[in-house]
Amino acid sequence: MTDYRQNSTSPLAGNFNQAAQHPILEKAEQFAEQCLAKTKHILPHMGRLCLCATFIEDGIRMCTQWGEQRDYIDSTWGCGWFLAVMFVLINLFGQIGSSVLILSRKHVVPACYALFAIICLQTIAYSILWDIKFLARSLSLCGAVMLLLAENQKSGGNIFTQNIMFDDANQKNKNYMLLSGRLLLVLMFLSLMHLKFSPVEIIRNIIGIALISMITIGFKTKLMSVTMVLWLLGMNLAFNDFWRHRTASIMYDFKKYDFFQTMTVIGGLLILVLIGPGGLSYDERKKMY
Repeated sequence: MTDYRQNSTSPLAGNFNQAAQHPILEKAEQFAEQCLAKTKHILPHMGRLCLCATFIEDGIRMCTQWGEQRDYIDSTWGCGWFLAVMFVLINLFGQIGSSVLILSRKHVVPACYALFAIICLQTIAYSILWDIKFLARSLSLCGAVMLLLAENQKSGGNIFTQNIMFDDANQKNKNYMLLSGRLLLVLMFLSLMHLKFSPVEIIRNIIGIALISMITIGFKTKLMSVTMVLWLLGMNLAFNDFWRHRTASIMYDFKKYDFFQTMTVIGGLLILVLIGPGGLSYDERKKMY
């Protein structure tokens, strides 16, 4: 019987295989692996902190803009002072409290579900459903939380208690969570793009789309993720420098919002660097053939 796995399935697959075996890519991947090995004790904490950055910043904003948030909810929904205050309190303590639990690695799963609930609550309360850009960002935040769940999920049991079928189901769920997280991070990145026709913006968008496309399909995921982390970090510091504007300026709010949203994307990429793209990716499928 012919073993078709030894044959190239398509010209596209052949092109990817040639690209994957390129000497420069191989050396870059080895260098990235060496760097990651030296920072393996720091990266998990950095990834979680960056992922939670948006939630922490929004929780702090609920505290510093307490009156504005309360009055907005009350005037928009006519729900009364009490319910408006409860909304602000839930967002304040829910986001900061959940982030603290996630960063301390305690009760991570309930904390993630609490963040899911808050994202849904904000999507309804702020009428985000009707704004494509902000809806994409809300969905991508769900993707970031899925990556946290996948990173927290471990195969359970020891040699005496391990249930193989249960572990297989866990691994399958983890693969789907990683795929969903990768796809939803794409939405976050696309929502951060500025559709301007200046040479700088065009170059930024082309590089970003190329890197995020490779990450989405899971091609050289660790190398591409590390590259995009460095690229996004540089772009974030250069273009979303909200600290250079007055706090009363509209540019301060816009840049601050984009800055922390970008940090969430960086956090998601760091999680992918740590745990890989999962079984539903080009990198993992390549190992099977």
